[in-house]
Amino acid sequence: MSDTAEIPREIPREIPREIAPTQEPDGGRAVTLAPAMPPRAPLAMPVQDLRRASAPTRAGGGGPLPARLFVFGGAAALTAYGAWQMYEVISVSGGATWLQYVLLVLFVLNFSWIALAFTAALLGFAALLRAGPEAPVPTALTTRTAVVMPVYNEGSARVFAGLQAMHDAVEATGLGTAFDWFVLSDSTQADAWIAEERAFRALRAELGPEARLYYRHREKNHHRKAGNIADFVTGWGAAYDHMLVLDADSLLTGECIVRLAAAMEADPQAGIVQSLPLIINRNTLFARLQQFAARIYGPVIATGLSVWSGRDSNYWGHNAIIRMRAFAEAAGLPDLKGRPPFGGHILSHDFVEAALIRRAGWGVTMLPRLEGSYEESPPSLIDLAVRDRRWAQGNLQHARVIGAAGLAPASRQHFATGIAGYVASPLWLAQLVIGLIIVLQTAWVRPEYFSAEFGLYPVWPRFDPVRALQLFALTMGILLAPKFLGLLLALLDARIRRASGGVGRLTLSFLIEILLSALIAPIAMVVQSGSVFQILAGRDTGWNPQRRDDGSIPLSDIVRRHRWHTGLGIVTGIAAFAIATSLFLWMSPTILGLVLAIPLSWASGQLALGLALKRRGLLVTPEEEAPPAIARHAGELAARNAARGFDDTDALAALHADPDLARDHAAMLPEGRARTRGQIDAEHTLARAKIVEAETLPEAQAWLSPRERFALLHDRALLDQLTRLRPA
Repeated sequence: MSDTAEIPREIPREIPREIAPTQEPDGGRAVTLAPAMPPRAPLAMPVQDLRRASAPTRAGGGGPLPARLFVFGGAAALTAYGAWQMYEVISVSGGATWLQYVLLVLFVLNFSWIALAFTAALLGFAALLRAGPEAPVPTALTTRTAVVMPVYNEGSARVFAGLQAMHDAVEATGLGTAFDWFVLSDSTQADAWIAEERAFRALRAELGPEARLYYRHREKNHHRKAGNIADFVTGWGAAYDHMLVLDADSLLTGECIVRLAAAMEADPQAGIVQSLPLIINRNTLFARLQQFAARIYGPVIATGLSVWSGRDSNYWGHNAIIRMRAFAEAAGLPDLKGRPPFGGHILSHDFVEAALIRRAGWGVTMLPRLEGSYEESPPSLIDLAVRDRRWAQGNLQHARVIGAAGLAPASRQHFATGIAGYVASPLWLAQLVIGLIIVLQTAWVRPEYFSAEFGLYPVWPRFDPVRALQLFALTMGILLAPKFLGLLLALLDARIRRASGGVGRLTLSFLIEILLSALIAPIAMVVQSGSVFQILAGRDTGWNPQRRDDGSIPLSDIVRRHRWHTGLGIVTGIAAFAIATSLFLWMSPTILGLVLAIPLSWASGQLALGLALKRRGLLVTPEEEAPPAIARHAGELAARNAARGFDDTDALAALHADPDLARDHAAMLPEGRARTRGQIDAEHTLARAKIVEAETLPEAQAWLSPRERFALLHDRALLDQLTRLRPA
């Protein structure tokens, strides 16, 4: 009989779903592996109506009125003063042209944005100056918390290393029984999915049979991360009082996790308690800039936001603990009418969930001084732009939500702030363009000496250069003040000052960050402006996984992405110099940043440049000088996991080589695939045809497309056929 005759040509309808007994090598005893998820505990999560809101079932004040008066009243006063000064600049001849009035409006919009950040930073600075020590670590918890980590095509080595490090840290506090751990996968790549399952099986075996570690993979990543979390809440939420929501790069100390749970227990009206994640483990030049800025300036800004927001604070989607009941009853997100980018499911769900939970009367608070909450950041300028494009769409989409019925005024302000953060870039760009046109008009266009209205003097489109310089200095001072306040606090704190290299190196790092940020700012402005224009034109961003490594981007990709930015800088520089040397000098930071877009973007992703600064004690943070124990532990575990090679192994080969893995994978699949008669799943049909035709594993690997592989992994019968193929 030939080899091919041994391969069955008919696929069985189904293989048993039960997890089969396995022979343990130590004693030959047959055991049944534990299920990948605990018993279901459904919890209703009704979809919310944005047009109607019922009266809150809970009472609770928002933020302190004096703090809000200081922040918003101070910002309004500063904006009014800036507007008056700008009017004086443009009306030096006794009047202003319509173009100058347009410039005035653009200036006021941009100035109000930085004025609000300035007054909030002043409030945060004052609060941090008089802050006391943290409360002691709790010694008991009476509630149950699900720690949930949604993942989407991430590397399993680092994901499960971080999860294990956090699990071990919580166990070390003696309060581990209060927490269950969940990896909620939305991965759409076959290799990533199987790598996750292999890592899960290995970690569960290592932690032992009593470990409360679980894994679930969704076949369809409906509504992306928000849908992933909602699926968990509706399926298992009733078993838990809280859930601690993580990102794939989140890392929290055991003390931080139990403090968050204790904060929820201490405040029965709290719906969300948000921590302030600090950036760690970053080494490229650009990532180190972000890491330094987040550590030195971030606490000032976040504390100011926390003080004026009070119980009307915001949620950033991760490193926060959420009351399960509050989330289920209030945070069911509706789909917006229309198509993306403004319709469809809500992309930036976190702001909306916080606003809806607050609308229901639950408190949303922030603990910016809580230590031990960490995350990572994009390694290069291009990586940031990719993530920022998605954030831009999500924040602009909030224009459809900001008017929802019953929202707290502070929640609307959070939406407005997010929208303004992206609209500011095209407004800044428009301000520069209008300014150029006005200067060009002044230099080259013959003025209208006498307008249709009677006047004794001609109307000249002129500026007051002295007032303009004073206003520029005021604007720069307000813009940079939060950074100076952060530096001052760092210098006053002996521990942070020494760990950041001392007074000299800390100050030099501060200057390096300001210089490089100033050069990068115009590139970011043009990139963000392009994103906003694309969104307004109806282009949807999609959802790409974030690149989290320290690798650089090929120079050809950098040139392709930034060649138009360089061209714009050259044209702008030539035009400004032709109009007036003074204009060229005034615009030189913007021009220089655009002209150097390609080398700056290349340098941003260079690991060598970042490490060179680190060796010289520059852009160093306290967490680098004395790395947190959990970061060291996670790093060691990640290296060990990477050596296992799960992320580098072909999914089909892994399943074919390990019958136990194939059996466990089949057991973790949901019940039979639902299909409507007459509707054909093309990928599944093709996968079925190809796996029947294949005689060897290499043939199946060569023939199956990525989507067909993914479809095969969802079908137990096709999996059984895969395991029957000859190795070669």
